[in-house]
Amino acid sequence: MYDVIIIGSGVSGAAAARELSRYRVKACVLEKEEDVCSGTSKANSAIIHAGFDAASGSLMAKLNVEGNRMLPGLSKELDFPFEMCGSLVVCLDQDGLPALEALRDRGIANGVTGLELITDRNRIREMEPNLTETVVAVLYAPTAGIVCPFGMNIALAENACTNGVEFQFNTEVQSIRKTEGGWALETNQGPFETRVVVNAAGVYADRFHNMVSEKKIHITPRKGEYCLLDKSAGQHVNHTIFALPDKLGKGVLVTRTIHGNLLVGPTATDIEDKDSTSTTREGLDQLIAKAGKNVDRLPMRQVITSFAGLRAHEDGHEFIIEELADAPGFVDCAGIESPGLTSCPAVGKRVAEIVRSILSLEPDPDFVGTRKGILDPKTLSMEEHAALIREKPAYGTILCRCEMISEGEILDAIHRPLGAKSLDGVKRRTRAGMGRCQAGFCSPRTMEILHRELGIPVTELTKFGGGSRLVAGTNKDML
Repeated sequence: MYDVIIIGSGVSGAAAARELSRYRVKACVLEKEEDVCSGTSKANSAIIHAGFDAASGSLMAKLNVEGNRMLPGLSKELDFPFEMCGSLVVCLDQDGLPALEALRDRGIANGVTGLELITDRNRIREMEPNLTETVVAVLYAPTAGIVCPFGMNIALAENACTNGVEFQFNTEVQSIRKTEGGWALETNQGPFETRVVVNAAGVYADRFHNMVSEKKIHITPRKGEYCLLDKSAGQHVNHTIFALPDKLGKGVLVTRTIHGNLLVGPTATDIEDKDSTSTTREGLDQLIAKAGKNVDRLPMRQVITSFAGLRAHEDGHEFIIEELADAPGFVDCAGIESPGLTSCPAVGKRVAEIVRSILSLEPDPDFVGTRKGILDPKTLSMEEHAALIREKPAYGTILCRCEMISEGEILDAIHRPLGAKSLDGVKRRTRAGMGRCQAGFCSPRTMEILHRELGIPVTELTKFGGGSRLVAGTNKDML
């Protein structure tokens, strides 16, 4: 019997697990995929929002601003990349000025600091030389930023694991029922029992909520398609560039990423399939056209990949974070769409406070609140790098030439808490395979290392778990 089981190991589930690990608690995270950060949290804009979009007084607005303020400290504690680069919302004509002013006023009401509406075209041009000539004003938010979503999600989960939270992967929850002492969860790996359930299942959160509550909710998968450009295009903009929001969200943005690429997207298409992350020619053409209205000379010939992610859009467009009145001990963490990535530190804190109150948890004096990420040799001096290679020669062997990732970094990714077990697991932890050739060169070598270090047969190695095996057999089997 666990004290608490969390369904889902995206940023919300991992943040809740990390906050709960501050207490004396027997906690477990159930994840249907083979790794953390395998759903919505791995395919998004990687933006830290300032907090001017959500309706004033909403939980979404409150946790956005709170999470934004927590991010700088959290990134230092858990050692993941974060930069407060600021954002600009672009207004293309005089008719849009009232909407831009309303956005500024809403941000001030939400508690966002430093917001500034700029109409001086010379100053706008100095801030962003590649904005289109038609721009008449921008809303500048200096507290917006960019982050590595994989790095943050993995850091939260690793720290939770180090502090005693169990993680069960490839474990899909199939049903939930009330018991005398709490809840029984049936999974494809057998039964689990717990006193409290935290439902952080992303686009599937409505399914679990509706199993236990008479008050139903509905979550629509909202697909967003993106284009990722090479690092040679990374300096095309200095800030995150937003269009004026519409009813489907913040529109198509253009931003540099924390690792120096340029990102364009997303579209916003409501679909029914909760697993559909395919891109379309129509969607990509649409986002390129929309982005080009705000930013001139986009170097779209430098696209190295396209991808799509799903947002968990709840019908009321609001975060649902509460213990259910008609299902005591069942805590929803549902409808966590944008700005969910920004809000996740505050979301985790709120979930943990609810669970602490239910279970009367006591602080754990042995809680360790810091974590050290994978060593990046590129941050070392030449002398330090040379000394590292003498001590650990694997750091002198480059496997991913595009991102200059060494064998030593891949070994670290495999053997650290909740280590990588697949090509995508290595990629999200080290960026091996994220460069211009998109893993064309480094995949075979990475597979050799996974086989050697984990003892997994080469024919069983996967790209991202499940049936995504890469090798069917060996050449010339008959010989």
